This record gives sequence, C-alpha cells and structure tokens, in this order.
Amino acid sequence: MPDLPRVRQEYAAEAALAEGDLAADWPTQFAGWFAEAVDAGELEPNAMVLATADARGRPSARTVLLKGYDERGFVWFTNLRSRKATEVRANPYASVVFGWLRQHRQVVACGEVAPVSREETEAYFAQRPRGAQLGAWASHQSQLLTDRAQLRERYEQVAARYPERVPAPPFWGGLRLVPETVEFWQGRSDRLHDRLRYRRLAGDHNLSGDPNLGGDPNRWVVERLAP
Repeated sequence: MPDLPRVRQEYAAEAALAEGDLAADWPTQFAGWFAEAVDAGELEPNAMVLATADARGRPSARTVLLKGYDERGFVWFTNLRSRKATEVRANPYASVVFGWLRQHRQVVACGEVAPVSREETEAYFAQRPRGAQLGAWASHQSQLLTDRAQLRERYEQVAARYPERVPAPPFWGGLRLVPETVEFWQGRSDRLHDRLRYRRLAGDHNLSGDPNLGGDPNRWVVERLAP
C-alpha cells in the first residue's frame, strides 16, 4: 500500500497567478490556459469532469469531452436519455472541472445547464467519424446490457440501416453549462495556491443571450479565494 500522504509533488515556487495576469474575461483566460495545456502535452486537455445531481440532490460525476466554448459557456454532447442528461432535466445545475496536472492547474466552472439548438447538434454530429455516429445510435447510454455482444449487434444493425449518411439520433444532443462562476486555480509551493474566480453579478443571468430578455452577460467581477 503506497504512503498516500506522500504520493504528491511539491509545486514550483515560481508558479503564480496574479490578478494582473488575468484576461479581461473568462473565455479569453480559458483560451490561453487551454492552449498552454495543449502545448504542455496534457493528455486529453479537453477532458472535463462533469458533476450533476438528481432531484433529491444525490450527486454523480463522470469525465466527458468539451466540444466547444464561448462567452455563452461550455458545450458537450450526449445521449439525452443518459444519467447525466436525466439529472440535468431534474436539477439543471452542474459543475465541470478541467485538471491540467502537468502545469498544476485546474479550472472549475459552475452554473445552469441548457440544451443547445438542434441545428448546433446536427452540425456537430455531421463532423463525427462514422463509427462514433453509429455508436451514438447503438448505445442506450446508462441502461443495462445483457453483454457486450448485445451492443455489437445493435451497432451492426444500425450500420446496415444507414449504409451512407448517418443522421443525428433524435435522442442525442448538446448541452451547455452557462457559468455563474469560473475559477482558475494555480498550484504553488507550501500549499499557498492561487485561486482567482470570475463571478457573474446577480441579476445578469440570461441563458439564451437574447438581449430582449435583459441582463448583461458581460458584467463579471474577479475575486481571490483562500486556497
């Protein structure tokens, strides 16, 4: 059994994140850190842990892949009958965590979840490899399987049904986490880490970005949190 309290690395003393280092907005800051994660050779830098909870507040978490982001939030795609999608319908708040361990960094975003448009879903689905398209049809995600052969049989059936173009399943689509907070965490020595958080001001919550609904999605403050 490893000595768990000692299975860790001491973070570099020179690593730092000061308020003056931050971009004016969280999407620009995220873009910069994401590019640095790619350059650093992080494995699956777009992997994020997605935490959801059901109507009774019981949590679940899993790793999914980020497929897009902008000032509206972070987007991923999934079977809309899966556990994560079912929980989001019952409790439309979630959190995502990006862990870029080579650089001793993480980004944590929390907020409400809303579906992306069907047009966005179909445009993304059309870009997927054929195998992934067929897999989206074949997998009844989060449901019980008799064995792996059952999944393979469904896959072959879908492949025969769609020998050329594979349409996006009606039960498959995109979800967007619209952040209320986005925290950038930089590990430092002696556990005196830097935690800087962009927080959207109360009253500026507009999921669709429609100016007719009111709220300014660009009104944010930056706060420093104790590590």
